[in-house]
Amino acid sequence: MKIPNMILRSYRELHSWVGIVAGLFLFVAFYAGAITMFEQPIQDWASQTVSLPPPVSLHATPELLEKTFAAHPEARKSYTVYLAPNAAHPERLSWFAPLSHGHVGQATLAALDEKGALVTAKPQISANAHFINLLHQQVGLPFPHETSLLVTGVVGLLYGVALLSGIIIFLPKMAENLFAVRLTNSFRRKWLDLHNLLGIFSLPFHLVMALTAVVFAFHDPVFDVQHALFAKSNPPLTLSEKIRPSTEQGRLSQKANQAKTKPSSSLPLEPEKIVNSLELQAAGFVPEMLNYSQNKEGQLVLRVAGHDSRYGMRGASRGFAEIDPYSGKILSSDYLPGHQSTGFAILTTFFALHFGNFGGNFVRWGYVLLGLGGAFLFYTGNQLWINARKRREIKSGETSSATQFLDCLTAGCVNGCISGISAIFCAAFWLPHGGDYKNIASVYYGVFVLFVILAFCLKTRYRNSILLSLSGLITLLIPVMASLYGHKALLLRPNVTINLIAVFLGVFLFWAAGREKKLSGKV
Repeated sequence: MKIPNMILRSYRELHSWVGIVAGLFLFVAFYAGAITMFEQPIQDWASQTVSLPPPVSLHATPELLEKTFAAHPEARKSYTVYLAPNAAHPERLSWFAPLSHGHVGQATLAALDEKGALVTAKPQISANAHFINLLHQQVGLPFPHETSLLVTGVVGLLYGVALLSGIIIFLPKMAENLFAVRLTNSFRRKWLDLHNLLGIFSLPFHLVMALTAVVFAFHDPVFDVQHALFAKSNPPLTLSEKIRPSTEQGRLSQKANQAKTKPSSSLPLEPEKIVNSLELQAAGFVPEMLNYSQNKEGQLVLRVAGHDSRYGMRGASRGFAEIDPYSGKILSSDYLPGHQSTGFAILTTFFALHFGNFGGNFVRWGYVLLGLGGAFLFYTGNQLWINARKRREIKSGETSSATQFLDCLTAGCVNGCISGISAIFCAAFWLPHGGDYKNIASVYYGVFVLFVILAFCLKTRYRNSILLSLSGLITLLIPVMASLYGHKALLLRPNVTINLIAVFLGVFLFWAAGREKKLSGKV
């Protein structure tokens, strides 16, 4: 395919500058995003295990509810029945204490002991996984969530421009360079081949990420404007309620809210009958939890969360059905996998492609690799630009402070992100209860800023090798800290997996530091 050189030069400049502006934000988003593919296991790993009696059977759950409501009347307003308790989540029932301004307070778990007496516990949940997820959504920015999301949307737009311009640049020599990875040639050629290979073969993934990131970021402002102009009778749903509906709190869809329900004095169906009724109406959907709450009129509403392995889901890991708690009839299937209207099914496809919540662990691990590969793609893009500028400056005999600044910033931000996330994994062992959000954020941003400062203080020749070595050391501390603190059962699968990944990544960073030391001074 022949494209005029003038057009290619224009697109090359566009690709370079857009990539430089967005690259470091995208590195943080993709590196943290790869980790959030297993957000719930990481949260369970970092949090303390709760000690409770064995859960009662689903058939005996009404007795547990009756005793809980007698001792804690506030639980009636919003509570959750768990259908598949396990070692990490041994509770059959939980509720959240309401706080002012609509916020949710401390969770309380409930069970019955051998004598049928009510036993409650308040779990201490680490904010480790939640922080990494927000770090991913906010492209590493420590600003308020709404402000950071707007920046994320702009970065997503730049990301899309960089992808399209990169395709145009690569097209003329695609047949020649498609499978070329010349690791033994020049330093520049090695980075360029790796960059092109990652970009082309993961292009569909990146296009989906760019499109959905923009939709997520600008979703709320667009719907707010739409609501102000066209729909003043009902409040619009927020982004979190549309794409990540909470199982503990949140408004039901307008369709379900407008459905006629029985007064609160009537007795709802037992959880076992709700599950049986749902099985008849939505075969293949596996319910995981029943979330009960009261609307503004004091009527009981029910949302069932679960999954169906045959379909993608609107939430990060679950689909939802809104049920009449008195008859068991489905009131709304807007979020129910396999039972959505065509429009909702199309939208769900985009959400599922972003979350990777289809195909089980095979797809999730694939998204982990694509996420890490994406982070490396943005790093190599910055390196290509920096090295090209350095070569031109060497030939001209001039040194640019802008090139030096970006070189330091890239090394500091990339290693600061990797080390900061590794540091909060280590911090989960010694912070109280695995760390609350404020403490976790302080650890991450403290390490991140330290690495950026070091990048500007170290000499160019030693900068990358030293920072990569420090990143590898902090990452290798994760299994060391786990051993020293006797963190739970070290041979349990989640612990083994996290420790093995930490070892692999730490060794890779040390290897990369050695390579950088050998290549120091080359451009």
